Amino acid sequence: MINGPGSTGLVLDEPLLWEKGKHGRSAFSLPVPDVPESVVDADLLGDDLDFPDLSEVDVVRHYTRLSQWNFGIDSGMYPLGSCTMKYNPKINDRLAATPALAAAHPLLDATACQGVLELLFDLERFLAAITGMDAVSLQPAAGAQGELTAMLMFAAYFRKKGERRTKILIPDTAHGTNPASAALCGFSPVSLQSGPDGILSPESVAAVMDEQTVGIMLTNPNTLGLFEEHIRTITEVVHQHGGLVYGDGANLNAVMGMVDFKRCGVDAMHLNLHKTFSTPHGGGGPGAGPVCVVAKLEPFLPVPRIMKDDEGFSLETGHPDSIGRMHAFFGNVSVLVRAYSYILTMGPEFLRQASQLAVLNAVYVREQLRDTLELAYDRPSLHECVFSDRRQHQFKVTTLDMAKRLIDHGYHPPTIYFPLVVPGAIMIEPTETECKEDLDRFIAVFKEVVQEAAVDAERLRQAPTRTKVRRLDETRAARNPCLKG
Repeated sequence: MINGPGSTGLVLDEPLLWEKGKHGRSAFSLPVPDVPESVVDADLLGDDLDFPDLSEVDVVRHYTRLSQWNFGIDSGMYPLGSCTMKYNPKINDRLAATPALAAAHPLLDATACQGVLELLFDLERFLAAITGMDAVSLQPAAGAQGELTAMLMFAAYFRKKGERRTKILIPDTAHGTNPASAALCGFSPVSLQSGPDGILSPESVAAVMDEQTVGIMLTNPNTLGLFEEHIRTITEVVHQHGGLVYGDGANLNAVMGMVDFKRCGVDAMHLNLHKTFSTPHGGGGPGAGPVCVVAKLEPFLPVPRIMKDDEGFSLETGHPDSIGRMHAFFGNVSVLVRAYSYILTMGPEFLRQASQLAVLNAVYVREQLRDTLELAYDRPSLHECVFSDRRQHQFKVTTLDMAKRLIDHGYHPPTIYFPLVVPGAIMIEPTETECKEDLDRFIAVFKEVVQEAAVDAERLRQAPTRTKVRRLDETRAARNPCLKG
């Protein structure tokens, strides 16, 4: 058998802290108090907390073992499509932890944090240059909040014009958060079906676009990893009816510095700094989803805006058309610092090269696996490739079975069953940070798993078998989650 980096290894059982604790143990020593004790009013006290008594070694070993059960991009290849789980240089973590930045209190007056403001001001300019847009807000804390910010700005734009528009177009190859963001602003999402080639046609947009439609939310590259090559024509159709175009930039890692979104006709877009610009992605954050806009939407950006004049940098709130604040203080600054550091260390040339390598790696995986798995759309793709389990139906093996078997070999599974337009989808995004040797090993393992499906399908259906925890009842876990010790 061809093995990946997976191994049974030394997997230790770990009891709950309540099971490890023993009365009288302590993980710390406090100095003898040099002030008299003061009795607290009993009315101010609650019930005793159910905390176990633990020694320092109990605590350290417990959390160290738990951390070893995790799998992350620092542990191995993490080919999660549509999420850009790429390795992030540690220098950017160290710079984000620089005391002068990390210790800057968010309540400092602007005059006392000029360095932080200069960094954020420059980052806005960098992101504008990378996307081709005119102005940027760094406030949104994540991609979905970036979408919401843009939708709030669209609503404010039409309110300012005295127009009431209620519908917004969303292709079936967009990210699933788009309809929710639009609905929160009172817009009714109208689904658009992509063509047989996985691309949205201008004719389908023209057929439903009217003066009651806000515009369109277009992911490009879309969730099939395909570039929407008709984007110029589509945005012209939307603009002819007075609508606006939102660009979901979550897949920017495929086109960093190579696509001028303003020239494409995009009016507003968000970026996921935690996917593209060096912040570890996943686990619930923190993230950052800056919004980039063209000049006509700049008055509606969130406040405060970072401005520069002869006196230095300031935070301005005097923008009457602004949608207001979207985040406390300056946003998630540590994520912004990592992005700033990543962009400066890469420079324009290597940002573009990173995207080129991400596309090259994905195309390499696609071509190496095209005879093994069913290719959903056989046409040029970018940073990710999408297969289906159609060829494995004869063995009664599903996408889920293959994904679980990959775990036995030491690989985090790719994204499965998304995008929804591909039945039994398997979406692989290797990113630019995997070398050819690691890609070849992953490809060989995947081929081995598929071959195994033909001769020992039950082994796949029982997978994973070499992990601490066997296959879970995912339906029960989703409907009756147990989240307490």
